[in-house]
Amino acid sequence: MKQQRIEELKGHYHAALLDEWIGAVPFWLRHSLDPVYGGYLTCLDRKGEVYNTDKAMWLQGREVWLFSKLYNELDKRDDWLSAARLGYEFVIRHGFDWDGRVFFSVTRDGRPLRKRRYLFAETFAIIACAEYARATGDERALQRARDTYGMMIRYYRTPGSLPPKVEPRTRQTKGLSMPMILMATTQELRLVDSDPLYDEVVDDALFQIREHFLHREERALHEVVGPNGERLDSPEGRCINPGHSIEVAWFMLHEAQHRQDPELQEQALEILRWSLDWGWDPVYGGLLYYVDIEGCPPEQLEWDMKLWWPHTEALYATLLAHHLTGEQVYLDWYERIHAWAFERFADPEYGEWYGYLHRDGTISLPVKGSMWKGAFHLPRALWLCLRLLGKMRGAS
Repeated sequence: MKQQRIEELKGHYHAALLDEWIGAVPFWLRHSLDPVYGGYLTCLDRKGEVYNTDKAMWLQGREVWLFSKLYNELDKRDDWLSAARLGYEFVIRHGFDWDGRVFFSVTRDGRPLRKRRYLFAETFAIIACAEYARATGDERALQRARDTYGMMIRYYRTPGSLPPKVEPRTRQTKGLSMPMILMATTQELRLVDSDPLYDEVVDDALFQIREHFLHREERALHEVVGPNGERLDSPEGRCINPGHSIEVAWFMLHEAQHRQDPELQEQALEILRWSLDWGWDPVYGGLLYYVDIEGCPPEQLEWDMKLWWPHTEALYATLLAHHLTGEQVYLDWYERIHAWAFERFADPEYGEWYGYLHRDGTISLPVKGSMWKGAFHLPRALWLCLRLLGKMRGAS
């Protein structure tokens, strides 16, 4: 990438992340902090006004992580640390059930609403506590991260400890989401703590991704497979989630850098290329949400929508791939995704990004936050791209 383009993009991403009016971080600072009960209000309309006061605990953890990460990596701003503390204290007071697991959603004042069978809320509580501990030196926060991680791994490794999605006596399945999120969570925890268990968990996640979910003959990373990677002849067995696959690819690229493993890097790049090919909409552009690998009707009715988060993951993944390899193919993909996403998702009037578009790129819901969209994917990608562009400038 040419020096002039690097400088242009650095200015663009800095504004998209931090500009007082359009920036993602100021948007969440202005609108999401709950001064009455603590934590964050994430169900925000286009202007940032609250339309639902229930709180998704996984988004509480994500926002704690974000403000802690920005404080640790970008600038020691008191308002970022205060925002992180507001969420951390809410999570500690209201996030955990008696068994150590984390609620999925609570009321505004912290009373439990739902606890799901998935372990995703736990993963974001872990990275929240770990990054907050890094910001504050609070040993109790780090210990909570360790304890929650250990509990999560015990649940994950104990068959039958969580209710199955599909009756296992009839059909045994497993999803890509767990090895993916375990790898990402462990990579974050490993930044602030040391334990042989961490590399063991990442080793297992990589094995499953490479040996079970990756089907080279189809040039695809499947979302759901049998217990040993068997191809399932069903809608879920034919399903690809391009956003997940692209996210997996850059997690693997980070791990390849950590291990100095060129073979792992090449496999991650293959997954990235294949997932972009599967996901890119040849009619309207942008990334489809789900794809049936055999061209059958997808089971998910939202299959052709364009959501914000696969595009943010693709921005960083393609920029990172170009940085690591210097290959033009990744730069071409990056510029294509950058142009499409910023033209359609970004809101220059009220800031942040819309989350949900129709297939043709028009707005489906004019919300900036929900029980699923919070202060995470967009600001994380903007920060990662900004950091990477700084490295690229130094190397050019």
